[in-house]
Amino acid sequence: MKLYTSTRAPNPRRVLMFMAEKGIADITTVQIDLGKAEHRSEAFAQLNPMAQVPVLELPDGRTLAETRAICTYLEGMYPNPNLMGEDFEERAFIEMMDRRCELQLFLRIANCVRHTHPGLAPLEQPQFPDFGAAQGARVRETARWLDGVLADRDFLAGERFTIADITGFCALEFARGLMKFRPSGEGLTNLQAWRDRIAERPSARIV
Repeated sequence: MKLYTSTRAPNPRRVLMFMAEKGIADITTVQIDLGKAEHRSEAFAQLNPMAQVPVLELPDGRTLAETRAICTYLEGMYPNPNLMGEDFEERAFIEMMDRRCELQLFLRIANCVRHTHPGLAPLEQPQFPDFGAAQGARVRETARWLDGVLADRDFLAGERFTIADITGFCALEFARGLMKFRPSGEGLTNLQAWRDRIAERPSARIV
C-alpha cells in the first residue's frame, strides 16, 4: 500500500500518528508538495478528485481518501492496539468525541488559518479575513469546553488513548504553529497538561 501525504499538513499527520501507534511500517509514503500545487495536478486527480491529502492506495489499485475513512480501514487491517473502540458502545462514544474534535476544533482552526494567514493565500482564494477571525473565536470556545472535559480524565474519549486524542492533538499542534495558540496562554491548564502528555508519545514526534 502507498500513503500519499505531505510534510507538516495536519490531516496526513493524523494518519501517520495513527499508523505509528499501531506500529504499521509496511506502507510506503509518497510526498505531495502542496506548495507546488502537486495535489491539483492531473495525475493526483486520478487518485483523489477532491485534490486533498492523505490518500491511501490499496494493493488492488483502489484509492481511499478522507482521514477517518483511512483510519477505519487501517483499524480493520491492523486491529491491535485498538484505537477506535472494542464494541459498539465504546466505538460510538469514541466517534462522538473524535467528530467533535474534528468539526468543532480542527475544522475551525483550518478555516481560521486559511482565511487569515498570508502564507495560505495562494492555497485559499479568495480569503475572507472576517470569517477567519470569527472561526478563531470559535476555536477558543471549543478549547475551553475541552479543558472542562479534561478536568476529571486523562484522555478525551475516556480512560485510554484513542483516535480522538490523535485528532485533538494534531489540531492543537496545527493551531500552535500557525495561530500561535497555546492553551496555557488562555488559562486552559487541563488542556495544556493533556497536550503535553500526548506530546511525549513517540507517535507525536511524527510531522
